[in-house]
Amino acid sequence: MSDLLSPERGKTVPMRPAAILFDWDNTLVDSWAVIHAALNECFTAMERPLWTREETEAKVRGSLRDTFPEMFGNRWQDAERAFYDAFGRIHLTQLTPLPGAADLLRELSGSGVYLGVVSNKRGQFLRLEAEHLGWQGHFKRLAGAGDSARDKPHRDHIDHALGLGTASPGPIAGQDVWLVGDADVDMLCAKNAGCQAVLVRPTAPAAGEFNAAAPDLYFPDLKSLAAHLRTA
Repeated sequence: MSDLLSPERGKTVPMRPAAILFDWDNTLVDSWAVIHAALNECFTAMERPLWTREETEAKVRGSLRDTFPEMFGNRWQDAERAFYDAFGRIHLTQLTPLPGAADLLRELSGSGVYLGVVSNKRGQFLRLEAEHLGWQGHFKRLAGAGDSARDKPHRDHIDHALGLGTASPGPIAGQDVWLVGDADVDMLCAKNAGCQAVLVRPTAPAAGEFNAAAPDLYFPDLKSLAAHLRTA
């Protein structure tokens, strides 16, 4: 099998993995508008200054249970309720697949590659969205925030998405598993689990941007990723 050499880490990357785990928000679906609106409703309820869209995109990385206690202190559960009240009202009405996502998942689901999701979106909302899009059948496991002991970037989340520790585990985490995402937290999660880190976003990674958790592969969009996998 041919290999690709990662210029960021100098590692050899299998061209066709045994498993692909996807981030969800802004990797497979466009979620920024919904996240931004729900956060600002939360901030209004908590009497906090609102964020611009640019601030939301720059600051939102970890799961709510990991970030809200620091942001809101002992009122973080009130903030959690305000956020999810807003999010629950609007997330399905504004759910938009990113270009190429539906075609890529349809192709991969019939190829024998193990597919899963590793998301810091609460599990119940993640599965609702997958069902709404008709995508739930593509994935062996949809791992959302709260589904494992610790959320992304911890490897617990990867292990859960692969079914490790269950009666029917998926592929063993390692070089044959790709984690595809759009953010630094995804690259760090892949590194923590010993997986291949695959960055998909319009902007190529800048020198030194990701430090020790640099991506192994980069694609500007899902259509480019699909084209690569067809030739692997």
